[in-house]
Amino acid sequence: MIPGAPAIWREAEFRKSSFSGSNGGECVEVAQAPTMFGIRDSKNTDGPVLALPAGQAQVFLATVKRHH
Repeated sequence: MIPGAPAIWREAEFRKSSFSGSNGGECVEVAQAPTMFGIRDSKNTDGPVLALPAGQAQVFLATVKRHH
């Protein structure tokens, strides 16, 4: 995790997204916090987290599903 990352993401339990392929290539991990939703690169778990408020995350995921 990047230095100074919020504790919410250092302590979060990330899981592989259902949208990630099984070929081990381009995968993302997601984590749910009380009011936030986090997305990170599964190959760079110490890297940055895209953090969205829960409501915006629902819109983001619906858009991803629609264009998948």
